[in-house]
Amino acid sequence: MARHDVIVIGASAGGVEALSRVISELPRDLRASVLLVLHVSRGRSLLPEILTRSGRLPAAHPTDGEVLQYGRVYVAPPDHHLVVQDGAARVVHSASENGVRPAVDPLFRSAARNYGPRVVGVILTGALDDGAAGVVAIKEAGGITIAQDPQEAFSSGMPRSAIATGRVDHVLALRDVPVMLTALVEEDAPASVTARESAHLSAMEPDLGEARLAVHPADRPGTPSVFSCPECHGTLWELDEAGLLRFRCRVGHVYSPDSMLAAQTDEVDRALWTALRTLEERAALAHKLAERGRERSHRWLDQAFSVRAREAEKEAAQIRALLRVRGGSIHAVPEDAAAALEAPGPSDAVERKD
Repeated sequence: MARHDVIVIGASAGGVEALSRVISELPRDLRASVLLVLHVSRGRSLLPEILTRSGRLPAAHPTDGEVLQYGRVYVAPPDHHLVVQDGAARVVHSASENGVRPAVDPLFRSAARNYGPRVVGVILTGALDDGAAGVVAIKEAGGITIAQDPQEAFSSGMPRSAIATGRVDHVLALRDVPVMLTALVEEDAPASVTARESAHLSAMEPDLGEARLAVHPADRPGTPSVFSCPECHGTLWELDEAGLLRFRCRVGHVYSPDSMLAAQTDEVDRALWTALRTLEERAALAHKLAERGRERSHRWLDQAFSVRAREAEKEAAQIRALLRVRGGSIHAVPEDAAAALEAPGPSDAVERKD
C-alpha cells in the first residue's frame, strides 16, 4: 500500500529560517520526496546550499524532467514554477500566479493531481494567501494538510489564509512540523479518493501554469469579470468555489483576492511615481522655456511658462505628499518604479518581497 511519500512545502517572508528548521529535523532515510517553493523572483537563490548544510538531506534546484527520488529536497528555482508530472519535477517559466513566480499553488495543485492521497502539503510563514487554493486541492484529492501556527510565524498571512479555508488538518508550532512529517511518511495512505470535479483541479488551474482557454468565453470555466489583469491588463475570468474566489486571465496569470488587491495597490503606486516624474519633467521644461523668454526679452513667454512651472510643481508636491502618506520614498523617483514596487513588504535576503 502507498504511503505519504510526497511532501510539498510553501513559504515566503521569513521562510529561509522556517524551511531550514523543518528540513534540518527530517531523517536521512526519509522515504519521501520533498518539494518546496520559496518566493524568490529573480537572481540566484542560496536556499539549496543553506538547506543542505543545515540538514541531512541533499537539496538542489531540479532540472526539468528530473525523476523524483526519496530522501531529496527539490527547491523551486528563482523565477520558475516547480510542479510535478508523471513522477518527475517540471521547471516551467510560465505566467505568474498570485503575483509571484515561483508560486505555491501550482506545486500543490500538480502534486494533488498526480499523487492524490499520498501528498502532504505544508504552509509556513508568508504574507498574503498564496497556497490557500493549493491546500484545498490537496484536501479534495485526499491528501493531508499542515499549517504553521500563525501566532509564531514571522508573517502570518499565508498560514492564516490556509487555515481560513477550513481544509487544514493540523496547525502546528514550527518545531512540531518535522515530527509530524516523519510520522506521516510511515503511515499508509488511502488507496484512492473519489472527489467531485473542482476548479482547483480542473482547467481553471492547469498543471504547468499554461492557459488552456477556449476561444469562446462561454466555454471558459467561471464567468467574465469586470476587473482586468494587473499584469497584462487582459480580461479576467472569476470563479468562486469552496469559499475561494480566484481570477485568471487569458494568458494564465492567476490571482487570489489578497494578491489581486496587492497587485492593484502596486499599480496605483507605479502610476503615482510615473505622474510625479512626468510633472517634475514638465516643471523643469517650463522653467527652461521661461528662462529662454527672459533671455530674449519676451516677457509674456517668461510669465506664461513660469505659471505653468509653478502649477506643475504644486501638483508634484501634492503627489509627493500622497506618496509620503502611502509609505513611498519621497527622496527620489526610482529608475524603475515598476520593479521597485513589484513586490510589497519586507523579505529575507534571498526571498521575494512579500
